Amino acid sequence: MNLRRRLLAEFLGTALLLATVVGSGVMGVALSAGNDGIALLANAAATAGVLYVLIGILGPISGAHFNPAVTLAMRLRREIGSRDAGLYIVLQVIGAIAGVMLAHAMFDLPLIQPGNHTRTGMAQWISEGIATCGLLLTILLGVRHRPTAIPALVASYIFAAYWFTASTSFANPAVTLARSLTQSFAGIRPADVLGFTIAQLVGTGVALALAGMLVPQRAEIVEDVGGEAASKP
Repeated sequence: MNLRRRLLAEFLGTALLLATVVGSGVMGVALSAGNDGIALLANAAATAGVLYVLIGILGPISGAHFNPAVTLAMRLRREIGSRDAGLYIVLQVIGAIAGVMLAHAMFDLPLIQPGNHTRTGMAQWISEGIATCGLLLTILLGVRHRPTAIPALVASYIFAAYWFTASTSFANPAVTLARSLTQSFAGIRPADVLGFTIAQLVGTGVALALAGMLVPQRAEIVEDVGGEAASKP
């Protein structure tokens, strides 16, 4: 499909994702009367809901990566070219920042506000590695076994990962960078971005390795089919 359309889809999808993540965090805190559990529930539900919609409507156009880790994985699997992958990542980062600014504008907040929410330490980094690894496995195995269910699979995984990881599952380098520009419930300190990003890239590498072991390659499929045919009378 036309590259400009794909890049526009990646920009819009990532921007709307971040607008939802940050905006629902602001709204959740405002309406939860100080109950962080309710605020997190609202944040997770809104994020999962918008992911389902965005992947469903933009997936046929660009693949609905919305995430440099996903684009990197697809590049390493040779499912996207280097030039296109680089452009995807640039538009994802720009879209993520635009989404944060849009959320701030909707709630009459300063458009750019360096994050002050501390998110660092081994537990947070392990959480981000696991969150990213799980997300990539959901996508890679889902595309292989249940391609039509990808929107629901990704949305369900992210909703769960908000709750079972200590970091609330950023699982996305562009999201991490953009969320360093908000002091809302969804924010992160700029100083903590690098640790999260490294953990996410490690998680991506582990997911690729596991997917390679779990999903048969073409040569294996041909060998299996040949073996079955030879065994038949």
